[in-house]
Amino acid sequence: MEFTDPELVDYCEKHTTEEDALLKKITRITETRILMPRMISGHFQGKFLELLSKMLRPRQILELGTYTGYSAICLAKGLPAEGKLTTIDINDELETMVRGFFSEGGYTDKIDYILGNAIEILPTLKGPFDLVFIDADKINYSNYFDLLIDKVPSGGIILADNVLWSGKILLRDGKKIDKDTRALLAFNQKIQEDSRVENVLLPIRDGMMMVRKI
Repeated sequence: MEFTDPELVDYCEKHTTEEDALLKKITRITETRILMPRMISGHFQGKFLELLSKMLRPRQILELGTYTGYSAICLAKGLPAEGKLTTIDINDELETMVRGFFSEGGYTDKIDYILGNAIEILPTLKGPFDLVFIDADKINYSNYFDLLIDKVPSGGIILADNVLWSGKILLRDGKKIDKDTRALLAFNQKIQEDSRVENVLLPIRDGMMMVRKI
């Protein structure tokens, strides 16, 4: 993800409201104990998710890809009293840690944490989901979109993370396209051509596609 000027990123983070104590703790533990800590949403992106959720005040949020729970907590901060966030992840090795973070933050009743294959779980969810955050395996981004688009109401927002894929989507220097890059190129084009939505690709961190259902 280091394809943006580090000094510019640092400046942006220094001019972004500071993380709360729990989010700092999650960041610290993720960076020191978990493999591939770069997968965490982190301060800058997390605050964007939090503010967007607070603006939308969604009754139901769906997240694909819980990891260590950072983004789920950021998104849950915008839920109204009766709101609920459903987050799905296939990695059960992090379950105890993640549930502990949710409990520590007082989100146990607000967050429904489901372990399993999202492709199998999505058809069983009713919705409607006013806000969706896709941050799971890149190969299935298009499949996830197809499975959830009808569960999003008109005006609902879908966010997809990592759509710039460290700049690999530009296909520089004739390098061979890996399967994840190919899947993200197909997803980005799919969204661009879908008449049911309007969209903007934001160069936030590793790229975020924001989609609004018309």
